[in-house]
This record gives sequence, C-alpha cells and structure tokens, in this order.
Amino acid sequence: MSKGAITEFIEKYYKHFNAAALVDAAQAYRDQLDKGNKMMVTLAGAMSTAEIGKIFAEMIRQDKVQFISCTGANLEEDIMNLVAHTHYERVPHYRDLTPQDEWDLLERGLNRVTDTCIPEEEAFRRIQKHIVKIWKDAEAKGERYFPHEFMYKLLLSGVMEEYYEIDLKDSWMYAAAEKNLPIVVPGWEDSTMGNIFASYVMKGELKASTMKSGIEYMGYLADWYTKNTDKGVGFFQIGGGIAGDFPICVVPMLYQDMEMHDIPFWSYFCQISDSTTSYGSYSGAVPNEKITWGKLDKDTPKFVIESDATIVAPLVFAHILGM
Repeated sequence: MSKGAITEFIEKYYKHFNAAALVDAAQAYRDQLDKGNKMMVTLAGAMSTAEIGKIFAEMIRQDKVQFISCTGANLEEDIMNLVAHTHYERVPHYRDLTPQDEWDLLERGLNRVTDTCIPEEEAFRRIQKHIVKIWKDAEAKGERYFPHEFMYKLLLSGVMEEYYEIDLKDSWMYAAAEKNLPIVVPGWEDSTMGNIFASYVMKGELKASTMKSGIEYMGYLADWYTKNTDKGVGFFQIGGGIAGDFPICVVPMLYQDMEMHDIPFWSYFCQISDSTTSYGSYSGAVPNEKITWGKLDKDTPKFVIESDATIVAPLVFAHILGM
C-alpha cells in the first residue's frame, strides 16, 4: 500500500475514538478493493456544494468507486459549481444573519447553503437553458432516460464549456460521465432540476414519462447488483437520508420479495453520520440494526464515524488513494 504524507499523518495521530474509526474504515475499504470487491458510495447533504469533487473525482478516475447513489441536489450542484464557481459567495458569519439579511440574499438571487450562496442566474438558469433542450429532444425522439443520464448528455455534449469556471478534474460528475458510471438518484424530484422538469410537465411542454422513475432506478440497481456480486459489493454512506436508505434496500428486496435466496449481503458497511440513534432515525441506526432488516450479515465489516462528513470524507478518500 502506497502511503503519502496525509496517510502517514492519519495513521500516526488518529489512534482513538472517531479518529481510529476513520482509519479502520479507510483500511477496510482498501481491503475490499484489494479483494476485487466493488464499492458503492452514497452522497447526502450538500457534499457537492462543499466541493467534494476535488477528491471524489479522483476516486472515480482511479476506479475506487463503482456505483454512486446521490440526491438530486448533489447531482446538479456539482455541475452548478463547475459553471458558476466564481459567482458563488461565501458567508462565514451566516449564524449572525438577520431575516432582513436573508431576504437581501434572496433579492440578489443568492440561495444560501450554510456558509455558501449559490447564484440563481449563473447556476440554475445556465443549466436549465441547455437541459430543457436535451429533455425535449429526447421526448421528440420517443426516448426516455434517467436523471443522471440526461446530465451525462449535458456534460459530454460540450454545450456548456464556455461557462466552465473550475478545472474539469475537480468535477466528480464529469469524471463519472466520462466513465458512464452507474448512478441512482432516488427522490430526484426533490431538487431544483426536478422542480423545473415538473413545471414543464404541468405546463404541458413535457411528459412525465420522458424521465425514468424511481421504481425504474430500483430495477436498474437490482440488475447491476445481481451482476456484480460474484466477489462482493461494499457500501460507503456519507450522511443519511434517501441517498443511503434507497440503495441499501436492494438486498432485502432481492432476497425477500424476489425470493433470490442466494443473493449476498453487502460485503462492507461504513457511514459517516451525525445522527442520533435514540431519535428513531434510520440515518442514525447503528449497523447491527441493519442485520435485522436483511441488509448486512453478522460478519460484515461495519464502521460508523460520528463526525462532520465535510471533514472526514476527504480524509478517508485521501487514505484510500494513498495520498
């Protein structure tokens, strides 16, 4: 295993508690890949706006991830950062903002995500101008695609190149598009592009059926899982929510509902989480609870890193990459 300065630092100083869990989880991730297993990574929260692409794109290029589940926000916000980065505004004093301050941001077309404001005109509308044409062209041809496939078409067409404001190597979506990496985007409707698509359907300018559905995404994932479990598939979950809950259920669905009793459990599980178990949240459930749902085996390597994913995920990825 190659060890760069970051990996050596982590292994020297991260010895206990969440720090030790980080090292153990990263090493076990590497062990999975060394065995020939594949890995799914799930992205919740605002990881794309947090610019996870700076390191996650390299994970994709180096084949350290074979499948992604993400929210609609993460799918589009990586592209928004690609085409509008210099127009973003950071608000480090966001805790001190008054309602009037927030209203002023709205009137300036700045949508705030914690300390970062996404520009409406340069981000959302630039993408909308081109993606709507791609949607309509597909419909005119009688074609249907998944949300991520439409975004791949957008990126690979080159129609937005004039807007690029960061190095392409820092866009995880572009890296994924180049590899045609499989993605599921559960609940895509709960995103800006999903809302925009819905508006065109309600105006009668597009058919809802032009966009493939979440049920079809589950079938797509099930087909991939059954074809890629000869050695094992691991599950690395960043945050909680639907990005993790949706894909992890493919195993009990195949076993219990499709009655494929030879389907293997996930071969590895790690979650970076700040959710509290006692609140009854699925996101905060300890890995052992997943055994009772038929998602993990009793012997599956299991890890929880209770910390901030924007701090922890880049360190885990750096270790996996040997940086």
